[in-house]
Amino acid sequence: QVQLVESGGGLVQAGGSLRLSCAASGRTFSRFVMGWFRQAPGKEREFVAAISWGGGSTYYADSVKGRFTISRDNAKNTVYLQMNSLKPEDTAVYYCALDVSFTIRTTRTSYDYWGQGTQVTVSS
Repeated sequence: QVQLVESGGGLVQAGGSLRLSCAASGRTFSRFVMGWFRQAPGKEREFVAAISWGGGSTYYADSVKGRFTISRDNAKNTVYLQMNSLKPEDTAVYYCALDVSFTIRTTRTSYDYWGQGTQVTVSS
């Protein structure tokens, strides 16, 4: 069983930065892909970024490419999302997720475990 707990959300002005963290329990964390998704009010949950088990491969949604960076520390069972140059349209609840897979995938239904989410609000 894997449990994921996000932290680091909050209110920030446009152009600012936030760093989200996701702490995982369970010994399987380091073996599989981790991802970040987000869901704005009235919208579908969408893919943001994902990272391979060793951190050597990453993949980003076009909307965040060049502004967000995903990373992981397997020794700490933690995955991070550094968000820079934030825009009001980045406002959403952000979720981390684990995919029991060795291949990065971007579809929500591919991920097996989810955190409870953390709110990010970007003011204009």
